[in-house]
Amino acid sequence: MTFAYLLFFDNPPGADLTVDAGQKAAIREIVAATPGLTSGLIYTPETAEDLFNHDGTSPPFGLQLHFSDLPALEAAVSRIGHLQALAEPGLLSSLDGAKATQQAMYVRHFPVDDVVIKTPAGALPCSYVVHYPGPAEDLNLWLTHYIAGHPPIMRRFPGIRSIEILSRVDWCGALPFERVDHIQRNRILFDSAQALEAALQSPVRHEMRADFHTFPPFEGGNKHFPMATDTVLPVL
Repeated sequence: MTFAYLLFFDNPPGADLTVDAGQKAAIREIVAATPGLTSGLIYTPETAEDLFNHDGTSPPFGLQLHFSDLPALEAAVSRIGHLQALAEPGLLSSLDGAKATQQAMYVRHFPVDDVVIKTPAGALPCSYVVHYPGPAEDLNLWLTHYIAGHPPIMRRFPGIRSIEILSRVDWCGALPFERVDHIQRNRILFDSAQALEAALQSPVRHEMRADFHTFPPFEGGNKHFPMATDTVLPVL
């Protein structure tokens, strides 16, 4: 099983913030030293054109930190947990004014035909991160329908390397960021932003759109963001 702690920073109105490289490196060190961490993802903005969705600039920064169980995650974000370091004043001063939101979720992994990432040296692979704030009219029906129908279509995207569907859980934590309760998030991974864009311009994207119109009723819309993805492994 995999649980994820997610922390996203959104641009304030009219701004397009960029995280300082030194501050990003400091966050990377904090993440790598987290007790119980199995892997971490550090997100920064990328650009890829979608046939249907045009949700604006991607968030300037985000984290998706994986743990094998919920107690390990909750320990890391507790009042005395290691990840309290993320809230240190000035740590992310380059993102002052950004709105930070957090959530813990269960991560469902789905098969793809080729998991080998072929990103050129010195570059980063690219995730397409999707947020569904909700609510759904019937959450059980929503999840059941989505999980059964959408990932098999995603699998047909050319060059796809990973598929994750994240669903909400109840969780305890003490980090001082706004908590949100999205009904679902997705992440699909490609070798590069160019590979992601090729998939989003492929015939499979039309299949995805057609399936979207079969979803059970829900509110809140959705947001789609291409994000450069830096994988962090724990320091042993």
